[in-house]
Amino acid sequence: MAKKKTTQDPALAQNRKARFNYAIEDTLEAGVVLTGTEIKSVRAGQITIGDGFVTINGGQAILTNVHIAPYENGNQFNVDPLRNRVLLLHKKQIVRLAVEAKEAGVTIVPLKVYLKHGFAKVLLGIGRGKKQYDKRQSIKKRDQERDLNRRFKN
Repeated sequence: MAKKKTTQDPALAQNRKARFNYAIEDTLEAGVVLTGTEIKSVRAGQITIGDGFVTINGGQAILTNVHIAPYENGNQFNVDPLRNRVLLLHKKQIVRLAVEAKEAGVTIVPLKVYLKHGFAKVLLGIGRGKKQYDKRQSIKKRDQERDLNRRFKN
């Protein structure tokens, strides 16, 4: 029997620090408006979302501070690597994000970038910033799980 094709490719970029720095409450998938050379760079995995965040301006969700490296063969068609990019969301989703982002301590961060049916998608996380003691608890929990896995492995 032939293997089934998966509709979702593995992540092209992940923001691993986001789950450490923020308590992610909810996630949301959004499309990204890219130029021709940008999508080629994204498919090559030349994207960095570590410092990125989402702002709501004029009824649009805008992905800010995400670096997409210029495409090698793009010459004059390359655009600014750090330009703001519009996210494709429904109006109700944008309104919901705007309401949640107005709360103190809430940030919308990109968690993952992947291709779905040939289109670039971003998994957004709505998160509250963790305090230093919360981060210490996360480190302690991770170390305990690692120790348990070592013990059961042997």
